Amino acid sequence: MSSAAPAAGAETPETPQAAPRFARRLLRRPAARVCVGYLGLLVCIAIIAPVVLPAIATQDAGSLAEEFQGPSAHHLLGTDSVGRDVLERLLVGTRPTLVAVAEAVIVALVIGVTAGVATGFMRGWLDEATGWLADLAFSMPGLVILLVVLAVFPQNVTAAMVTLGVLMAPSPMRVVRSATLAVREELYIDAAKVAGLSRPYIIARHVLPRIVGVVIVQAALLGSLALLVQTGLAFLGVLDPVPQPSWGGMVADGMNNISTDFWLIIPPGVVISLTILALGVLADAAYDSVTETWAPRRVSIALFRTRQRTQPAAGEQPVPQQALLSVAGLTVTAESGARRAAIIEGIDLSLAAGEALGIVGESGCGKTTLAMSILRVQPSGTRIESGHVWFAGRDLTSLPESSLRAVRGGEIGLVSQDPTLSLDPSFRIGSQLTEAVRAHRTVARGEAREVAAALLEQVRLPDPAAVMRRYPHELSGGMAQRVAIARALAGEPRLLIADEPTTALDVTVQAEILDLLHLLREERAMAVLLVTHDWGVVADICDRAVVMYAGQVIEEGDVGAIFRRPLHPYTQALMATNPYGRSKRGEALRSIPGTVPSPGRWPAGCHFSPRCTYVTDACRAAPIPLVTIDDGRQSRCIRVEAVAAGAAPAAVATNAQAGEHRD
Repeated sequence: MSSAAPAAGAETPETPQAAPRFARRLLRRPAARVCVGYLGLLVCIAIIAPVVLPAIATQDAGSLAEEFQGPSAHHLLGTDSVGRDVLERLLVGTRPTLVAVAEAVIVALVIGVTAGVATGFMRGWLDEATGWLADLAFSMPGLVILLVVLAVFPQNVTAAMVTLGVLMAPSPMRVVRSATLAVREELYIDAAKVAGLSRPYIIARHVLPRIVGVVIVQAALLGSLALLVQTGLAFLGVLDPVPQPSWGGMVADGMNNISTDFWLIIPPGVVISLTILALGVLADAAYDSVTETWAPRRVSIALFRTRQRTQPAAGEQPVPQQALLSVAGLTVTAESGARRAAIIEGIDLSLAAGEALGIVGESGCGKTTLAMSILRVQPSGTRIESGHVWFAGRDLTSLPESSLRAVRGGEIGLVSQDPTLSLDPSFRIGSQLTEAVRAHRTVARGEAREVAAALLEQVRLPDPAAVMRRYPHELSGGMAQRVAIARALAGEPRLLIADEPTTALDVTVQAEILDLLHLLREERAMAVLLVTHDWGVVADICDRAVVMYAGQVIEEGDVGAIFRRPLHPYTQALMATNPYGRSKRGEALRSIPGTVPSPGRWPAGCHFSPRCTYVTDACRAAPIPLVTIDDGRQSRCIRVEAVAAGAAPAAVATNAQAGEHRD
């Protein structure tokens, strides 16, 4: 394997910056910047104002000749009932207000988050005891307890706010506990336990980072509640000693004189309202910023907006006349550091009615992104940068969402990798199938249930009536996959996209599912787009195959021809890794050295060049085009003749025979 450095003068691919940290992701959002700026301004005022205006905190009265004056150049917000400047008191009152809120929130989070994580992760008697204490705390009259504490500790702000924090702690505790329970069931937590990591380390390293978004939202909600309670107690005159200014005390002064001058209630009321609003908006933005890096493949139609384009002008992009599906120049990008990087690049492929096309490649090559982009449900945070997806004469990339709903499920069905995750655990199978049938067929509920039962029978599930009464967790993997196929067929689609439909199944069930797909294709004259990394599956079902590597199509042709004579080094190497193609017992399983480069790190020339045994300097110099060979095959390699003349691995010959078994 050649590992030579890039040729002199060759373009060095730009290395993307690391994923932006939380603060950068947060501040990319305009609403978050406004809220951070506003809250930061309040903190600065709380620090500076009492230093610049020290006399305001002890000022009993101003000039009685200036009482109840409205806003003016001398007093920007006017004066209060004893002639004191409203703006100055509002500024100085910021510190005691924010300090009191911070005390309550810190106490509530320390108790609530600690108890929530501990009970959610360890469960058992600790969970039961903490839950009982939380129920007891919820049943107590919080305001009465605060007034009792203030009766014992008159006008002691710290005592009141600490008590408030203890009373608020059960609320974040329950929310954090629920979030911890969900994280606790993740497989990587089990893997950490098996690796011998301690509980404190697992909680700190693997649990807390996943629930930090929940904690941020709870902190904002608690801050809003603490601000309301603090201003309410100050309004009652039981919290801040007179004449210490505070926002709540200023509201009380305004209410006492509302019949004389209603203006006094407006400045503190506006500041309190804006602070609560800023906390809520910032919490929402912070949660989105935290969670956007959790699962890059999470599909979210609601959060994803494809950039709409107008229909191309005549002659710009001709509408395919023969192919059912035609993808032309499709490029999908996603954020990579401070810029956008291509995930798939300039994809061209076509699929005729009734044809089966296999998309093959290692994980990370862009196969699933391509399949999902056809339906415009690619991962959140990505977008279709350019290209067209023609289906039955319509460009799906320019259709409005309302028109796409008729295509999804109705004309194009989807079978995902993990069937159990695609089924809602809250509803029975019959309910979910009936819902899909009624979404695409004009039938009554009773008739829809009959159609659903017929679909289950069509996918060879015994006793469809019993299956319809079950929940997803009551099904085996093979049964769940058959149900997923039945739901994909509910709209009588012309095209079925199957994204690695046999990955999670054992060998016997895999064969049954493949036979089912082949039978359904023949019965319905339905086209199939199959995403897989298994050459045996391609040989069993597909007529043609498209090989993808690092976001590009690198070879395309009839399955038999590709098996007999691969025309790209990656195809040849990929076939050699087939465990069923070893010619001798005990022969070591081959592998391809290196890994698929991530988007943004693709080489300037051939994307496969760092792992290729045929590589030359010319391969690294410039992008390699996809060219058509004389027999109609396509390959993205400038050394096609050398590859075709090379010694084909034993796995290639074996797979070629498998690919011809249906002929």
